[in-house]
Amino acid sequence: MRIAQVMGSAALGGAEAFYERLVPALARAGETVLAVTRRDPGRAERLRAAGIAPVELPFGNHLDFVTGRRLAAALDEFRPDVVMSWMNRATGYAGQARLRPGVGWTLVGRLGGYYDLRHYRACDHLAGNTRDLRDWIIGQGWPAERAHHLPNFAADLAGAAPAALPAPDGAPRLLALGRLHANKGFDVLLRALALLPGAHLSIGGEGPERAALRRLAGALGVAERVSVLGWREDAGALLAACDVFVCPSRHEPLGNVVLEAWSAGRPVVAAAAQGPGELIVDGVTGLLVPREAPAPLAAAIAGLLADRSRAAALAAAGRAEFERAHAERPVIARWREFLRAIAPLRASAMPVTA
Repeated sequence: MRIAQVMGSAALGGAEAFYERLVPALARAGETVLAVTRRDPGRAERLRAAGIAPVELPFGNHLDFVTGRRLAAALDEFRPDVVMSWMNRATGYAGQARLRPGVGWTLVGRLGGYYDLRHYRACDHLAGNTRDLRDWIIGQGWPAERAHHLPNFAADLAGAAPAALPAPDGAPRLLALGRLHANKGFDVLLRALALLPGAHLSIGGEGPERAALRRLAGALGVAERVSVLGWREDAGALLAACDVFVCPSRHEPLGNVVLEAWSAGRPVVAAAAQGPGELIVDGVTGLLVPREAPAPLAAAIAGLLADRSRAAALAAAGRAEFERAHAERPVIARWREFLRAIAPLRASAMPVTA
């Protein structure tokens, strides 16, 4: 199979991080892969380190008259069977290339959120990273036989040496990871922390809410028990050092951080946003609490801190679920099966509707 993966975003988020995992994984599995990305020195360096030489393009706004032409030329030279475009901007440019006369490849729009489907009209198929997202796509009027669920896989973070979290000796260590954005619900977690005397919270991430979170921590009287670590490249070490991983998001289409915590064997407490609510079996692979609810969140965390055997059982079940459905091998097998089913030479195959 010849597969082009087109990423038009320069941000560092869940979709972008998964793109950087997926492209080399498909190549390791034996596929021929072309990576086309928005210019970003860090991403290009990481892809090259994994054996992938990316085509870097501007992926600018409507005044960008370069990207469309160069993308079309790169695809013509590569001769893909399937092109997967990630999110709106990449799909806009890939869609222009797809609509040219004589193009024979299949275009798949990969969605990691509930996007406006007007951007995806040129696509032959759409793929969402959760079942709920696939159901939503169909609910918007997209044909069910051309809407698919393709899961993410997370890096296996088991076995990392624990990082030195900035928590006092003996303090229960809570960890959260993600962009400091209102969607991530870190304000709710700070309010929960105020109900957990003695616990210390580390947040690995950066973003526009840093100052607001600092002010809220001061107003709640928990500033001395919160450390914002900035962006970190050692998620495995951070997870290995915590007692409980918390995902308080009010909006989380998937929850890659839940998968990472499972892979590291950490017990998870999460707000029941879309993604975590689909991933976690409450009381089995983690604990789910209502969104926007500091008191239930604090109670769930306190329960695990008081009952380490239950915390260990949740962590073990999460790890087993990771190995079954969210590790690289089972997920890549599923992606390859899907890509073969929709490639032009397989056009007569039964539609994949997983």
